[in-house]
Amino acid sequence: MATTQFGDTTVNTVGELPAVGSQAPGFDLVNTKFQSLTDADVAGKRVVLNIFPSIDTGVCQASVRRFNELAAGLDNAAVVNVSVDLPLAQARFCGAEGIEDALVGSAFRSSFGQDYGVAMADGAWTGMLARAVVVLDQDRTVLHTQLTDAIGQEPDYDAAVAALG
Repeated sequence: MATTQFGDTTVNTVGELPAVGSQAPGFDLVNTKFQSLTDADVAGKRVVLNIFPSIDTGVCQASVRRFNELAAGLDNAAVVNVSVDLPLAQARFCGAEGIEDALVGSAFRSSFGQDYGVAMADGAWTGMLARAVVVLDQDRTVLHTQLTDAIGQEPDYDAAVAALG
């Protein structure tokens, strides 16, 4: 179990992020058209998983915008933005913001939060995903992870991109 801060409250996650050097779990998310978005859809690419609680918060929106900008300049890499928001909410935001270079997937009906250890186990947002980044190479080996110290803190974008080499 890992911890992060939600305001003044320490929040526990259901587990730990996958260890650097380990094989990341596969994932099966739902895209904005309610179709499956899996690790097979990004097979052969390096992957940045931008994990966050809700597309309806300012910090989460900022991370999706920033990773979308970064995705446009990455070679053989995909950015997948992951939250438990319904695909309808994700589609609304991405359409309004012109998010076209990054993928978005909902974990609302998957085990992603448990598999990656990022589902919040307690606190006001129990069941939502803590803010984290996981970077994978082409064969799903974990290159970099970050669980932010606080839910309201943006991830370290430079470290995520640097992990891609």
